[in-house]
Amino acid sequence: MNWNPDIGIPLAIAGALVLIAIAVFGRPRKPDQGRRIGESRSVQRREPVLGDDVDAPGEAFDEDVPEDSADLFEDDSEGETRDAEAPALGRRNPDAQVDRIVTLFVAAKEGEELDGAGIVVAAEKAGLAYGDMAIFHRLADTRPEGPPVFSVASMVKPGSFDLRNVHDIRTPGLTFFMTLPGPLPALDAWEAMLPTAQRMAELLDGVVLDEERNALGRQRIAHIRDELRAYDRETERVSKRKW
Repeated sequence: MNWNPDIGIPLAIAGALVLIAIAVFGRPRKPDQGRRIGESRSVQRREPVLGDDVDAPGEAFDEDVPEDSADLFEDDSEGETRDAEAPALGRRNPDAQVDRIVTLFVAAKEGEELDGAGIVVAAEKAGLAYGDMAIFHRLADTRPEGPPVFSVASMVKPGSFDLRNVHDIRTPGLTFFMTLPGPLPALDAWEAMLPTAQRMAELLDGVVLDEERNALGRQRIAHIRDELRAYDRETERVSKRKW
Protein backbone atom coordinates (compact mmCIF):
# COMPACT_ATOMS: atom_id res chain seq x y z
CA MET A 1 0.00 0.00 0.00
CA ASN A 2 1.32 3.43 -0.90
CA TRP A 3 1.74 5.96 1.94
CA ASN A 4 -0.59 8.89 1.52
CA PRO A 5 0.54 11.73 3.77
CA ASP A 6 -2.83 13.48 3.52
CA ILE A 7 -4.45 10.51 5.26
CA GLY A 8 -1.64 9.04 7.37
CA ILE A 9 -0.64 12.17 9.29
CA PRO A 10 -4.18 12.98 10.56
CA LEU A 11 -4.65 9.33 11.58
CA ALA A 12 -1.36 9.32 13.49
CA ILE A 13 -2.34 12.50 15.34
CA ALA A 14 -5.78 11.10 16.21
CA GLY A 15 -4.20 7.90 17.53
CA ALA A 16 -1.82 9.84 19.75
CA LEU A 17 -4.71 11.87 21.21
CA VAL A 18 -6.60 8.66 22.01
CA LEU A 19 -3.60 7.24 23.89
CA ILE A 20 -3.19 10.45 25.90
CA ALA A 21 -6.89 10.44 26.80
CA ILE A 22 -6.67 6.85 28.01
CA ALA A 23 -3.59 7.60 30.09
CA VAL A 24 -5.22 10.62 31.78
CA PHE A 25 -8.81 9.53 32.28
CA GLY A 26 -8.38 5.82 32.51
CA ARG A 27 -6.44 5.76 35.87
CA PRO A 28 -8.15 4.34 38.97
CA ARG A 29 -9.45 7.20 41.17
CA LYS A 30 -8.22 7.50 44.75
CA PRO A 31 -10.86 6.62 47.39
CA ASP A 32 -11.32 10.20 48.65
CA GLN A 33 -10.82 11.93 45.31
CA GLY A 34 -13.81 14.03 44.35
CA ARG A 35 -15.20 14.04 47.96
CA ARG A 36 -15.17 16.95 50.39
CA ILE A 37 -12.93 16.46 53.40
CA GLY A 38 -15.82 17.08 55.73
CA GLU A 39 -17.69 14.08 54.24
CA SER A 40 -14.91 11.60 54.99
CA ARG A 41 -15.81 9.39 57.95
CA SER A 42 -12.18 8.58 58.69
CA VAL A 43 -11.23 12.22 59.35
CA GLN A 44 -12.48 14.15 62.40
CA ARG A 45 -13.23 17.82 62.06
CA ARG A 46 -11.46 20.21 64.39
CA GLU A 47 -11.05 23.93 64.79
CA PRO A 48 -7.66 25.35 63.81
CA VAL A 49 -5.27 26.04 66.66
CA LEU A 50 -2.03 27.92 66.91
CA GLY A 51 0.75 25.89 65.30
CA ASP A 52 -1.46 23.95 62.87
CA ASP A 53 -0.07 23.07 59.45
CA VAL A 54 -2.28 25.10 57.10
CA ASP A 55 -1.57 22.57 54.34
CA ALA A 56 -3.21 19.75 56.30
CA PRO A 57 -6.67 20.97 57.40
CA GLY A 58 -8.09 17.47 57.57
CA GLU A 59 -5.46 15.96 59.88
CA ALA A 60 -7.09 14.05 62.72
CA PHE A 61 -6.61 14.90 66.43
CA ASP A 62 -3.54 13.59 68.17
CA GLU A 63 -4.73 11.25 70.92
CA ASP A 64 -2.70 13.14 73.51
CA VAL A 65 -4.52 16.43 72.88
CA PRO A 66 -7.64 16.96 75.05
CA GLU A 67 -10.81 17.32 73.03
CA ASP A 68 -12.24 19.96 75.35
CA SER A 69 -10.22 23.17 75.43
CA ALA A 70 -11.10 23.60 79.12
CA ASP A 71 -9.02 20.51 79.87
CA LEU A 72 -5.94 22.37 78.73
CA PHE A 73 -6.20 24.57 81.82
CA GLU A 74 -7.35 21.95 84.32
CA ASP A 75 -4.01 21.56 86.07
CA ASP A 76 -3.31 25.30 86.05
CA SER A 77 -6.71 26.14 87.52
CA GLU A 78 -6.23 23.63 90.31
CA GLY A 79 -2.84 25.13 91.07
CA GLU A 80 -4.36 28.60 91.14
CA THR A 81 -6.99 27.41 93.62
CA ARG A 82 -4.33 25.97 95.87
CA ASP A 83 -2.34 29.22 95.69
CA ALA A 84 -5.46 31.22 96.52
CA GLU A 85 -6.05 29.27 99.72
CA ALA A 86 -4.70 31.11 102.74
CA PRO A 87 -2.06 29.24 104.75
CA ALA A 88 -3.08 27.79 108.10
CA LEU A 89 -1.19 30.35 110.20
CA GLY A 90 -3.48 31.95 112.74
CA ARG A 91 -6.31 29.45 112.37
CA ARG A 92 -8.81 29.49 115.21
CA ASN A 93 -10.71 26.48 116.46
CA PRO A 94 -14.29 27.11 115.26
CA ASP A 95 -15.62 25.18 118.27
CA ALA A 96 -13.61 27.16 120.83
CA GLN A 97 -15.49 29.11 123.48
CA VAL A 98 -15.58 32.88 122.94
CA ASP A 99 -16.34 35.03 125.97
CA ARG A 100 -15.54 38.40 124.48
CA ILE A 101 -14.13 40.12 121.39
CA VAL A 102 -11.98 43.22 121.89
CA THR A 103 -11.81 45.52 118.88
CA LEU A 104 -9.81 48.48 117.64
CA PHE A 105 -9.77 50.25 114.29
CA VAL A 106 -7.09 51.97 112.25
CA ALA A 107 -8.93 54.29 109.89
CA ALA A 108 -7.72 56.41 107.00
CA LYS A 109 -8.11 60.13 107.37
CA GLU A 110 -11.33 61.68 106.13
CA GLY A 111 -11.63 61.52 102.35
CA GLU A 112 -8.73 59.07 102.01
CA GLU A 113 -8.28 55.30 101.79
CA LEU A 114 -5.59 52.80 102.72
CA ASP A 115 -4.00 51.00 99.78
CA GLY A 116 -3.09 47.33 99.66
CA ALA A 117 0.63 47.69 99.07
CA GLY A 118 0.98 50.05 102.02
CA ILE A 119 -1.01 47.71 104.26
CA VAL A 120 1.22 44.73 103.42
CA VAL A 121 4.41 46.68 104.13
CA ALA A 122 3.04 48.07 107.39
CA ALA A 123 1.83 44.65 108.52
CA GLU A 124 5.27 43.16 107.90
CA LYS A 125 7.00 45.95 109.80
CA ALA A 126 4.55 45.47 112.68
CA GLY A 127 5.38 41.76 112.92
CA LEU A 128 2.13 40.37 111.52
CA ALA A 129 1.83 37.19 109.48
CA TYR A 130 -0.53 36.64 106.56
CA GLY A 131 -2.57 33.52 107.18
CA ASP A 132 -5.93 31.92 107.75
CA MET A 133 -8.98 33.65 106.25
CA ALA A 134 -6.57 35.68 104.07
CA ILE A 135 -6.02 38.22 106.84
CA PHE A 136 -3.08 39.16 109.10
CA HIS A 137 -2.34 37.71 112.53
CA ARG A 138 -0.05 38.22 115.49
CA LEU A 139 1.09 34.77 116.51
CA ALA A 140 2.07 33.73 119.99
CA ASP A 141 5.83 33.34 120.39
CA THR A 142 5.38 30.16 122.40
CA ARG A 143 2.82 28.60 120.04
CA PRO A 144 3.13 30.05 116.51
CA GLU A 145 1.16 27.10 115.13
CA GLY A 146 -1.75 27.82 117.48
CA PRO A 147 -4.55 30.40 117.41
CA PRO A 148 -3.51 34.06 117.02
CA VAL A 149 -3.13 36.59 119.78
CA PHE A 150 -5.13 38.99 117.61
CA SER A 151 -5.96 39.45 113.94
CA VAL A 152 -6.25 42.31 111.44
CA ALA A 153 -8.88 42.42 108.70
CA SER A 154 -10.16 45.00 106.26
CA MET A 155 -13.12 47.09 107.33
CA VAL A 156 -14.69 46.28 103.96
CA LYS A 157 -16.56 42.98 103.81
CA PRO A 158 -15.60 40.17 103.62
CA GLY A 159 -12.52 41.57 105.37
CA SER A 160 -9.93 39.49 103.50
CA PHE A 161 -6.92 40.67 101.51
CA ASP A 162 -6.33 39.14 98.07
CA LEU A 163 -2.57 39.50 97.79
CA ARG A 164 -2.65 38.41 94.15
CA ASN A 165 -4.36 41.73 93.42
CA VAL A 166 -2.74 43.76 96.17
CA HIS A 167 -2.56 46.93 94.08
CA ASP A 168 -6.33 46.87 93.64
CA ILE A 169 -7.03 46.83 97.39
CA ARG A 170 -8.61 49.98 98.78
CA THR A 171 -10.21 50.18 102.21
CA PRO A 172 -11.30 52.96 104.60
CA GLY A 173 -9.56 51.17 107.44
CA LEU A 174 -8.48 48.05 109.31
CA THR A 175 -10.17 46.10 112.08
CA PHE A 176 -8.00 44.74 114.91
CA PHE A 177 -9.72 42.10 117.00
CA MET A 178 -8.83 39.53 119.62
CA THR A 179 -11.07 36.81 120.98
CA LEU A 180 -11.06 35.82 124.61
CA PRO A 181 -9.92 33.45 125.92
CA GLY A 182 -6.82 33.30 123.72
CA PRO A 183 -3.29 31.96 123.80
CA LEU A 184 -2.21 34.78 126.14
CA PRO A 185 -3.84 36.41 129.16
CA ALA A 186 -6.26 39.10 128.04
CA LEU A 187 -4.19 42.01 129.34
CA ASP A 188 -1.03 40.68 127.69
CA ALA A 189 -2.88 40.31 124.40
CA TRP A 190 -4.12 43.89 124.67
CA GLU A 191 -0.62 45.15 125.41
CA ALA A 192 0.45 43.51 122.16
CA MET A 193 -2.50 44.69 120.05
CA LEU A 194 -2.58 48.36 121.08
CA PRO A 195 1.02 49.27 120.14
CA THR A 196 0.67 47.30 116.88
CA ALA A 197 -2.41 49.32 115.95
CA GLN A 198 -0.62 52.54 116.87
CA ARG A 199 2.44 51.55 114.83
CA MET A 200 0.37 50.69 111.75
CA ALA A 201 -1.60 53.92 112.10
CA GLU A 202 1.70 55.79 112.09
CA LEU A 203 2.98 53.90 109.03
CA LEU A 204 -0.28 54.33 107.10
CA ASP A 205 -0.93 57.92 108.22
CA GLY A 206 -4.19 56.81 109.85
CA VAL A 207 -5.87 57.18 113.23
CA VAL A 208 -6.64 54.64 115.96
CA LEU A 209 -10.31 54.34 116.98
CA ASP A 210 -12.02 52.40 119.75
CA GLU A 211 -14.76 49.81 119.27
CA GLU A 212 -17.32 52.60 118.86
CA ARG A 213 -15.09 54.27 116.24
CA ASN A 214 -14.26 57.20 118.43
CA ALA A 215 -10.74 58.51 118.83
CA LEU A 216 -8.89 56.28 121.28
CA GLY A 217 -7.79 58.42 124.23
CA ARG A 218 -5.88 57.66 127.40
CA GLN A 219 -8.99 57.41 129.52
CA ARG A 220 -10.52 54.79 127.24
CA ILE A 221 -7.25 52.84 127.15
CA ALA A 222 -7.09 52.82 130.98
CA HIS A 223 -10.69 51.64 131.15
CA ILE A 224 -10.06 48.74 128.73
CA ARG A 225 -7.00 47.70 130.73
CA ASP A 226 -9.04 47.62 133.93
CA GLU A 227 -11.71 45.48 132.26
CA LEU A 228 -9.18 43.00 130.89
CA ARG A 229 -7.33 42.81 134.20
CA ALA A 230 -10.62 41.92 135.86
CA TYR A 231 -11.28 39.32 133.14
CA ASP A 232 -7.92 37.68 133.80
CA ARG A 233 -8.57 37.56 137.55
CA GLU A 234 -11.96 35.94 137.00
CA THR A 235 -10.52 33.44 134.51
CA GLU A 236 -7.80 32.48 136.98
CA ARG A 237 -10.32 32.12 139.80
CA VAL A 238 -12.56 29.84 137.71
CA SER A 239 -9.56 27.79 136.63
CA LYS A 240 -8.49 27.22 140.23
CA ARG A 241 -12.02 26.23 141.22
CA LYS A 242 -12.02 23.52 138.54
CA TRP A 243 -8.89 22.02 140.03
